[in-house]
Amino acid sequence: MTSSSTSVGQPRQRVTREERKVLAGTLVGTTIEWYDFFIFAQLTATVLAGLFLTPLSDSNPGLAQILSFALIGISFLFRPLGAIVAGHLGDRIGRKAVLVMTLVLMGGATALIGLLPTYAQIGIWAPVLLILFRIIQGFSAGGEWGGAALMAVEHAPVHKRGLFGAFPQIGVPIGMILATSLLLLLRTVLTEDEFLAWGWRIPFLLSVVLIVVGYVIRRSVAESPVFKEMAQRKAESKAPLRELFKNHTKEVFLSAAIFIGNNAAGYLLIAFFISYATGRLELPIQQVLLATVLASFGWLIFTMVGGWLSDKIGRVRTFQIGYALVFLWMLPMFMMIDSGDIVLYGIALFILTIGLGLSYGPMSAMYAEMFPAQVRYSGISIGYALGAILGGAFAATVAQALLEAYEWSGSVAIYIMVLCVISFIGVSLVKETKGAPLGVSHH
Repeated sequence: MTSSSTSVGQPRQRVTREERKVLAGTLVGTTIEWYDFFIFAQLTATVLAGLFLTPLSDSNPGLAQILSFALIGISFLFRPLGAIVAGHLGDRIGRKAVLVMTLVLMGGATALIGLLPTYAQIGIWAPVLLILFRIIQGFSAGGEWGGAALMAVEHAPVHKRGLFGAFPQIGVPIGMILATSLLLLLRTVLTEDEFLAWGWRIPFLLSVVLIVVGYVIRRSVAESPVFKEMAQRKAESKAPLRELFKNHTKEVFLSAAIFIGNNAAGYLLIAFFISYATGRLELPIQQVLLATVLASFGWLIFTMVGGWLSDKIGRVRTFQIGYALVFLWMLPMFMMIDSGDIVLYGIALFILTIGLGLSYGPMSAMYAEMFPAQVRYSGISIGYALGAILGGAFAATVAQALLEAYEWSGSVAIYIMVLCVISFIGVSLVKETKGAPLGVSHH
């Protein structure tokens, strides 16, 4: 059965066993991938500058923090390459094989970071190797999301694509919950000296266990029905990438624009706020991490709500509501954060996740519906990767630089508001995609 056949007749209410396996596979995989990514981002916000940029950290801590945040961004520059390679392979050999490959690649790079010697042990080679493993992580992440999104959406009944597509999306907040909770635990049971000496390595090394679990689950998931239809009909393009950029350039750039604001605001939550709260506001690291965990639960809930709502009122309208909420909340949020009260800090972050979720939950379904099957993996992966470069890649770096330059947190709020306007315009230029046929025969 193809995904297009689910759109005829009466809507099917029950989720089949195979569909549950698909949802589990996409959720577990993206959770593990983003756990790996967030462990690095959050440790960058607190300790990695001192371990891998030691001379600069001693002489100019502010600049060292800016450069350490730039390490987050470097990996994003290689996402388009990962998206191109994984998208090409995914459109040629199937979604499933590529998803297994990206999962193992990301996990291997993460585990190796946990084994890296520091600057004090091997000098300049420490940051060089760290950058190399970050590049591998970025390459892997570039191919991960597109495959997971398509596996979920292409298996979905037409009236539940938004909800199904939200499952790979909630891997982001769940990965953040796992990463932040583990750091909170380690920060609670270890002394500062123990954590700096060896405790920071534990989250990276534990990635190996998660990769084994994810590998087993993903290997058990059937290939996408749309890809099966493509194989049966021999309808693939001879050169999917050439066709993508020849006929669908507009959709690639619109999908990138749609993601910019959400990704930038998300990376404030993921990395920047932790550094800002523990550094400038001098809030206790344990309390800041706990507030981040609670906010991540909000992100999870409202991402699912966003996917579900997009099945009711449409993808475009749901995105517009989400971006309007993020835009309106930026300045009040920083006022609450700058109070220095940890309760207000936590509330401010939680409210932010309402808009974040509504502008993230519908993304898988909308992107899948924007591209024809023959170039769909490539199209959504490349659009997503470009949006991440322009949005979250250097969001924490830019935010830190704005603070250093203006000494006013409102400058960061205005920066995110401008990006939200760009994304709002981008999504408003897209004709509503809800219910668009996904099968090969309809393109």
